[in-house]
Amino acid sequence: MRVIFMGTPDFAVGTLQALISSRHEVAAVFTQPDKPKGRGKAVQQTPVKEVALTAGLLVYQPTRVREESVVAQIKELAPDVIVVVAFGQLIPQAVLDIPKYGCVNVHASLLPKYRGAAPIQWAVIDGEDFSGVTTMQMDAGLDTGDMLLTEKVALAPDETGGSLFDKLSAVGAELLLKTLDALEAGSVTPTPQPKESPTAYAAMLKKTDGEIDWEKSAAQIERLVRGLNPWPSAYTFLNGKTLKVWKCSVESENCGKEAPGTITGVDKKGIHVACGTDKLVLEEVQLEGKKRMETDAFLRGYQVTEGIMLKDHKE
Repeated sequence: MRVIFMGTPDFAVGTLQALISSRHEVAAVFTQPDKPKGRGKAVQQTPVKEVALTAGLLVYQPTRVREESVVAQIKELAPDVIVVVAFGQLIPQAVLDIPKYGCVNVHASLLPKYRGAAPIQWAVIDGEDFSGVTTMQMDAGLDTGDMLLTEKVALAPDETGGSLFDKLSAVGAELLLKTLDALEAGSVTPTPQPKESPTAYAAMLKKTDGEIDWEKSAAQIERLVRGLNPWPSAYTFLNGKTLKVWKCSVESENCGKEAPGTITGVDKKGIHVACGTDKLVLEEVQLEGKKRMETDAFLRGYQVTEGIMLKDHKE
């Protein structure tokens, strides 16, 4: 097939690389405009653009793919199919109607669950046993098109947003190639999605989503920590400074009636904190301005005592 690929972040890179290595022809790549990043605000290329340029592919970076000139450009490229993976823009009907095989999206959830921008992290945060990838025939809605193929992936007990990201990226690349073969052979029957999703919309994450609410159960907070690792990370406040929590475990024994957020003990296991239900043991942390480290090492350079209250907001 002659393919136009639309994608932007790291998650889309594996699928683009799979297409480049396949029998299909990648006619062009569309990605978001370059943006300034970091402290120096240097303009950085998107991960997809870097891979596309290395492969010698045509790259387009429209601010709005719905503009008439962009739609005309896509028509001129005459794709058999458009593959969309985390592109970052809604695809208008005028573009959806161009390819013979339509626009195929690779979505990192078992649709209709977790429609939206952050399905990977929310699956971990919500404590799902399984996630997966769905290829979908796109329509004008947001993740509401007919489902083509799915691949189920089990979540490990210590699964993080980052580790699940890597798993689903690899699965998505393979599933996309299977989907293109099935479409070309006419061997796949699109399955309409129900109107309502069984889970809440997986909204894009913000840094503030990482603020730990100690009134919640230790199990809920532990999943939050894993789901937001590596970004945007879960955090609290210790003596007025931001304390990121990278790894923790649930302690259900010896739970007293201390107020949620109270440090109830400090030992080689870590910092023990009272929660709404049970306790949380902080095992890997990062204090504002310091390196990420195991709590045992952190405690050798920073005094933390029983009775200190961790805050869910900066005072």
